[in-house]
Amino acid sequence: QVQLVESGGGSVQAGGSLRLSCAASKYFICMGWFRQAPGKEREGVATISFSTGNTYYADSMKGRVTISRDNAKNTVYLQMNSLKPEDTAMYYCAADRFSCGTSETIFANWGQGTQVTVSS
Repeated sequence: QVQLVESGGGSVQAGGSLRLSCAASKYFICMGWFRQAPGKEREGVATISFSTGNTYYADSMKGRVTISRDNAKNTVYLQMNSLKPEDTAMYYCAADRFSCGTSETIFANWGQGTQVTVSS
């Protein structure tokens, strides 16, 4: 059974930083991060191809986040800087064997989520 284990969420003040990690139990060609705030639809944040290293950033946090990967560990990271209260959300790791992009419809595998709370 595929497992995606997220970590690194927490509470931070506005302007602070957090680094999220997601370790997969197997290799995926693409992994990434999505988020869902209360009362809102889930939206893409960033994804990365494990085969090419190509990255895809959604407008939601572009310029404030950096996605990276460790192929040997099947792990993806999301460095988030200059966090704002509106970044408060559950952040989900996603992975897929075939495609890459920022649309959630691409991804067949999802983690349980890690909460990020940004206070003003």
